Amino acid sequence: MITSIKKYTKSILAKILIVIIILPFIFWGMGDVFRTGNQNVLATIDSEKISSQEFINYLNQLNLDQQQRKNLGKTDLFEKILTDYVGKKVIALEIKNLGIKLNDSSLKNIIVNDKTFAKDKKFSRTAYEKFLLSSNISASVFEQNISQQEKKRQLLTFLSEGISLPDFLIERSFHKENQIKNIQFLDLDIFYDNILIKDKEIKEAYKKNKKFFSEDYKKINFIELTPDILTGQKEYNELYFKKIDEIENEILDGSEMNDFVKKFNLNILTTEDINSLKKNKTGQLSSKISDKLFVKVFNNRDLNVPSLDNIDNKYYLSEIASVKKITKTLNDKKIKDSIILQIKIQNIIKNNTEIVKDISEGKFDKNKFIKFASEKKLELKRTTIKGIKDNVNFDKDIVKEMFKIKDGDFGLITTSRLDKNYLIYSEKSSNQAFSNEGENYNKYKAKAKLEVANKIYNTYDKSMNDKYKIQINEKVINRIKNTL
Repeated sequence: MITSIKKYTKSILAKILIVIIILPFIFWGMGDVFRTGNQNVLATIDSEKISSQEFINYLNQLNLDQQQRKNLGKTDLFEKILTDYVGKKVIALEIKNLGIKLNDSSLKNIIVNDKTFAKDKKFSRTAYEKFLLSSNISASVFEQNISQQEKKRQLLTFLSEGISLPDFLIERSFHKENQIKNIQFLDLDIFYDNILIKDKEIKEAYKKNKKFFSEDYKKINFIELTPDILTGQKEYNELYFKKIDEIENEILDGSEMNDFVKKFNLNILTTEDINSLKKNKTGQLSSKISDKLFVKVFNNRDLNVPSLDNIDNKYYLSEIASVKKITKTLNDKKIKDSIILQIKIQNIIKNNTEIVKDISEGKFDKNKFIKFASEKKLELKRTTIKGIKDNVNFDKDIVKEMFKIKDGDFGLITTSRLDKNYLIYSEKSSNQAFSNEGENYNKYKAKAKLEVANKIYNTYDKSMNDKYKIQINEKVINRIKNTL
């Protein structure tokens, strides 16, 4: 069991990271229904009930942009999300019914053997906690995600048991990664980097997006409430915590910072005007307030409303004393550079879209390829790629995409950040010799089996709709959608 888990840890966590990255984003603007404790039943799967609040909590975790949130109730996105969620619940029920489990010991092995949390080739608790903190996710949620993914992997194994693969499938899996591919390509970034961005364009973009270049600078009042301040003693005794409770109650009753200053004769500390990066107007980092207290206080939207916070077993009284909204001008190099980058990305998207359209409509042939290179003053280059791991000239992700282009076809390959863009023509592909013996054979046999298992899983996933009785409460759906 442990050996099996170690083998799949990397792939499991790779999938989980996608989920982790989205967790810090809060689903804003969803109305009171997203804060209510409403437990109306949204759907039932056999006797299993899905409450509206449970689904709302799931929505709150998704990385939807502002436009998607705004149109969630007006498009089919809501239904797609609900369908996906119900599908996950069905698979979870099937895993439960099949008796697939993951004990604490196996879960621990997955985590401690992951290289993400290693230091000097050993598991580091500090690295693990730092990862959780930076990802804004609790250990329980993270470990639950790992558990769910591992159980799904075990389900795949269960479904694929007994499969006897023919050699041609194993050989095909080998050739997918080990072809020798001759290509012609154009490095489009040379063209994109030479597109002249005029001052007029920069000024127009700044004017259009001026509201996004303003920044809040806040002045913070704060003090650590030590025992000697509240009780005149050094011990954290019962009297001290009684005073803390009194302060908390008085804040709820509407008391202001000055009320506590007078009552306890407090010497309040005040920061200078600082932004969300804890920097002042000159760009210097403020050292007057601790990082943890700053994060808690700065994100408090209420002005002149005191807050009592417990940080590392110390109590702090704080408030936002003032807020100044400062709009940055084009004289700020960072602002100007960000606008230039924005315009550059828009140019890349526009040109890439036109190229992809021509390719999809069959308008891009060898003659147009050569003509395009001449018009854009680009050198038409040739190279040979010896397998999917050949990253001498290109990043590995780029190479993977190149291997998807069939001989005689064109393709536009770009990174998610649009920092690398290539126009590719696949000339000829040839296969390397394949042996049905040795480590390579067993390696690609496992890969081929996983591919077959995934296909079986997809079919199995669809068949679950017939096995489980699913009922959707349209009234609850409409109620949620109407509050968006």
